[in-house]
Amino acid sequence: MEFKIIPADQIATVIPLVKIMAKDIFSDAVLLQRFKEMTTQNYECVGVYVDQQLIAVAGMWFCTRHYSGRSVEVDHVCVDNAIRNQGIGTKLMEWIQTYVKKKGCETIELNTYIENSLSQDFYSRQGFKKLGFHYLKSI
Repeated sequence: MEFKIIPADQIATVIPLVKIMAKDIFSDAVLLQRFKEMTTQNYECVGVYVDQQLIAVAGMWFCTRHYSGRSVEVDHVCVDNAIRNQGIGTKLMEWIQTYVKKKGCETIELNTYIENSLSQDFYSRQGFKKLGFHYLKSI
């Protein structure tokens, strides 16, 4: 298993996994446009590879916040459905923690959907604490 930051010019490789996680509600074109823009905004994406095949991804947004200091917000964590429950998510979160500590981060934040109790349980086991609600309004 290999963990590596996906270069901006290869960001399209994450789209098949992200589409599964996002329940296929966005077209490839929309996702590609958004991911290309994201790579210009303090964003990095880590890929997990087995035999050069991408099996998991997680985005990372770097910023400083008044309540948490230098922080990373982990986004769109996705492990290929065929290989879930094999410890890959745990290894991915461990890799992220080590990586962002080296970059000077003090905290890790993330969001998960209300209906996704499996991910909520996973993040609780990883030591994350529920702090509030995340709201979204289309304009």
